[in-house]
Amino acid sequence: MVIELVLQVTGRRQFLGGLLAASLVPKPSWSDAGSPVFLSAALKPNGSYVLCGIGNGLDIRFEVPLPARGHAAAAHPTRPTAVAFARRPGTFALVLDCVSGTRLATLNCPEGRHFYGHGAFSSDGNLLYTTENAFDAGRGVIGVWNARDGYARVAEWPSGGIGPHDVKRIPGSEVLVVANGGIDTHPDTGRTKLNIPTMNPNLSYIEDGNLIDVAEPPKELRKNSIRHISVDPLGNVAFGMQWQGDGMAPALVGQHHRGKPLHYMEAPEDAIRAMNGYVGSIAHSKDRQTIAVTSPRGGQVQTYDTVSNKLLHSTKIADVCGVAPSAEGFSVTSGTGELINITARQKFGRVTTGLAWDNHLVST
Repeated sequence: MVIELVLQVTGRRQFLGGLLAASLVPKPSWSDAGSPVFLSAALKPNGSYVLCGIGNGLDIRFEVPLPARGHAAAAHPTRPTAVAFARRPGTFALVLDCVSGTRLATLNCPEGRHFYGHGAFSSDGNLLYTTENAFDAGRGVIGVWNARDGYARVAEWPSGGIGPHDVKRIPGSEVLVVANGGIDTHPDTGRTKLNIPTMNPNLSYIEDGNLIDVAEPPKELRKNSIRHISVDPLGNVAFGMQWQGDGMAPALVGQHHRGKPLHYMEAPEDAIRAMNGYVGSIAHSKDRQTIAVTSPRGGQVQTYDTVSNKLLHSTKIADVCGVAPSAEGFSVTSGTGELINITARQKFGRVTTGLAWDNHLVST
């Protein structure tokens, strides 16, 4: 009766406006964007680039245009907003409304910086953290952007190393873990690696701009660039590496928990050799018992047991790279257009698209 009276007096439009002003109308959520469970950049057959939302059934829920090739994305924790990063060394990132497809903001690196293709949000979504190269100084930085103020840049923190690539937030905290690959590059020389003889990768942990822990490999493994990371709900970090030394890599996958040494996973030599010295992406399973890694150069997906630290399975998939946890195991993407679900029992569900998927598959 009260609602009917209000409608009679004020009219429907004014009534809805009042509800909005009173914050009674629900704010957009990921369900308004089709409830995607993954995000991935891709190349379309016509040569254009898009950021896609992907559902549980490996169906494409939305496509948002990108101006150039993408790398990874960061999904806002509550709003249907994604930050799409250019392939490194890129100087822009786009904040996209995944419901309307509109561009909400463009992040431009300050002079002397470029993005490394990854970012992470604070737990409340108010801040975005980006990995960057201060290339004239040869050091890594974390850019801090205010999502509540049009993504204005508000701070810059040392990353704790050289060549920070991936960054994740430890669940239940505001602590960031950063994969500092240890490789110095400069835009003037493209992607040329300038310091291989002296490179020193690490995992660094940062809280409110303060470096609170650093984990470094032993000397004989310092040509193993730590590039990509996954963090489980208990704060255990899995890391994938890219070997820059001679011969076969001694290991390409490891685990770490803050305050402890780095620990490396075990695999037969032929399995390590099949990865061609390169891990492209890494993810924990939802039950935390398994880690999956991909190698587009080797055409491999490998899974490791987090308790025994040993290889479980190896699977050949051409040009595979993106990986993320799914309900029954992992989902992976390939540059050949395939979306594949892999269960713990190594059963496969495949969807072939006309899209060439890029490096990473990001959970929303």
